[in-house]
Amino acid sequence: MNLKSILAIVLFILLLPFRPQAESSQIDSLNKIIQTKVAYDSQKKARIDLLEKTLDKIPLQDIEAKYRTYLTLYEEYKTFEFNKAFFYIKKVQQLAEQQNNAQRLSSAKLKLAFILVSSGMFKESLDALSTVDSTLLDINEKIDLYILLARNYYDLADYTKDEYYAPEYIEFAGASISKALALAAPTSFNYKYYLGLKLLKEGQIDHAQELLSTLLKTPNLGEHQKAIITSTLSDIFIQRGKIPEAIDLLAIAASSDIKSSTKEAAAMLNLSLLLFQRKDLKHAYLFINEAMDDANFYGARQRKLQVSANLKIIATGKVNSVDDQRRVMTRFTVALSALSLIIIVFVIVFYRQLLKIRKADAIIRETNSSLNHTIDKLHEADKIKEEYVSYYFNINSEYIDKLEHTKKSIENKLKYKEYEDIKLIIGKINPPKERQNLYLQFDKTFLRIFPNFIQEFNLLFKAEDHFHLPENGGLNTELRIFALIRMGITDNNTIAQILDYSINTIYTYKNRIKNKAIVPNNEFEDYIIKIKGL
Repeated sequence: MNLKSILAIVLFILLLPFRPQAESSQIDSLNKIIQTKVAYDSQKKARIDLLEKTLDKIPLQDIEAKYRTYLTLYEEYKTFEFNKAFFYIKKVQQLAEQQNNAQRLSSAKLKLAFILVSSGMFKESLDALSTVDSTLLDINEKIDLYILLARNYYDLADYTKDEYYAPEYIEFAGASISKALALAAPTSFNYKYYLGLKLLKEGQIDHAQELLSTLLKTPNLGEHQKAIITSTLSDIFIQRGKIPEAIDLLAIAASSDIKSSTKEAAAMLNLSLLLFQRKDLKHAYLFINEAMDDANFYGARQRKLQVSANLKIIATGKVNSVDDQRRVMTRFTVALSALSLIIIVFVIVFYRQLLKIRKADAIIRETNSSLNHTIDKLHEADKIKEEYVSYYFNINSEYIDKLEHTKKSIENKLKYKEYEDIKLIIGKINPPKERQNLYLQFDKTFLRIFPNFIQEFNLLFKAEDHFHLPENGGLNTELRIFALIRMGITDNNTIAQILDYSINTIYTYKNRIKNKAIVPNNEFEDYIIKIKGL
């Protein structure tokens, strides 16, 4: 055997581990769709921008138009951005309460429950559903109510995965779906899909697969409908051990989620986990990062934590894979050193490949560093949300108690026709004072989260321009503006609405402060964002 033949055999053996796997056509299609993701999101944002501009033009007294627009904005945001969807459904609730419309209020609670369960907040979703008066709902809303209950319990069963609670949750979910099916038209999408899901959860896999496969062939399916069908079918193929088919179905589901700008979906995450199990680290790492981007954009805490935990596992696997490749390449170098001068060419090839691996290793380390920074920001955001959610409920509870006390006092006075006393009660209501108390509570909560805010803020100014807290322990207007900016509220219009000022006033305050600073004006807010919390 000549040297050339020996070299060919050695190369074949050593390069065997690097043979590329055959790529699924659906994975290839998903890669291409990811490249156009921005275009789909831009279309979504354009619709939302138009609606929000329309909202600004609606007269204050036209409550009905505002109600319809808030509802439409919620529908646009509900699978796109959690915080915005939450904001607009709360607006819908406020208008329903203002109109004293119990039916609309129950409908709004139902919609609130949808985004809560989508974000993994199962208890909060069930709490919201428990307050819905089903007698006020129309038939489609009743179907949605039972479907949401089923979704909560199915997700809880998947979350707990234990032998005691999970079967009970599945039983509750099945009972809820049965109620929905009793109301739904047998030809409707909801009837066919949720019957298939119920059969799957009850272990009737063959029947479920047949029903869902037929449903998938229905003409004119929406992208979101296609996503949930293919995602559910993937569970069936996973249970049957047909992983390549499950991967294809999840790739279709993830593609449909991108086309419908659905950010809360789990298809991309589940796809990356399956690919990771099959050692396709390249696509697993690509898709888990896409899932992380969507989770961050959607803004739901539970989803972000779920994705970030798996992102670490896959990133670690990718690092280990690179280490394995490096070890193989080292053996490759030793084997080639025994050959003649021809091997020098391959040593050079190896050296260049090694440089690429080191570069990739550096990129991975940088990515991990960025990931740790992102996790720190998530922890900080969680702390802010926890503090201010508590603050929000406490302050609302206080105002509700005051309103209830005032209502009872006025009702009592009306009963005895003590109209002068009613005037005295009303005269004691002092909105400016209440607003100041609201600001003071906000300030104290903020300073608990950022106890060094004033000291670090003053580092941006000369000593003679330093700020000091008022005796009441609150913030002045200038400090409060930049406290809101530190919390991520950078839109001047939003700040103006919160502080009850005009936009021009906010501009004036901000420019006055920036002009005194010892750092450039265009970098001032960046310094504010960098101030650390607890």
